[in-house]
Amino acid sequence: MPQNLLEIDSLTLKMDNKTILDNLTLDIWKDHTHAIMGINGAGKSTLANTIMGLNGYQEFAGEIRFQGKSLKGLSVDERARLGITLSWQEPARFEGLKVRDFIRSSARDKSDDAIQTVLKTVGINPDRYLDRAVDRTLSGGERKKVELASILAMKPRLALLDEPDSGIDIESIERIFNVVRLLREEGTTVVFITHSMAVLEQAEHAFLLCHGRLVDQGNVKKISRYFEGECMPCDIRDPEKKEKAI
Repeated sequence: MPQNLLEIDSLTLKMDNKTILDNLTLDIWKDHTHAIMGINGAGKSTLANTIMGLNGYQEFAGEIRFQGKSLKGLSVDERARLGITLSWQEPARFEGLKVRDFIRSSARDKSDDAIQTVLKTVGINPDRYLDRAVDRTLSGGERKKVELASILAMKPRLALLDEPDSGIDIESIERIFNVVRLLREEGTTVVFITHSMAVLEQAEHAFLLCHGRLVDQGNVKKISRYFEGECMPCDIRDPEKKEKAI
């Protein structure tokens, strides 16, 4: 049996009196590439933010365990030190922080050569970008590449990649998939947060979420039926209608 790296047990999270994650239970296997699928609003990004412990996502019922250790009460920095990282769908801007310093801050190898190598791997010319700021002067796609380079330099135990193909051209998507393969070779467990078939095909195992609940899981072929218009069996297709009936 695969070894669990991350265990999510009966996770429920409410925001503004609305249930976003609803009694969610799933296991992320060590040394695998997973995909968490679902339409917009299914709770995918909320799940990633809760695992990372971002502000506003720390109060939840249930349990999240990483390598057997509860993450409850741990800050983002403490979770990062355990080896967890999150790549946002819309990468953050850091006014005045240079690309070289952004990558070096979390890199295992902080040498200039190592920083230049990860930038080249994601398709960024170090000579043109090392001294640029990670701010609005970079496009979303450029910031996403820089963020991915920082993850590659970090070599985390668990990388949560939220919509990694968002705002990226075809050539860059292939580079991202190559980076994921490199991460896996370094021992990183990767979790895609996505509704893209192209991204799903890079995974070994997938989960399908709907209204914050897990409605199906299995291999990529099984979950890919979602893209073919086959509705997965569940009782939450129209929750408002269900509530009115009750």
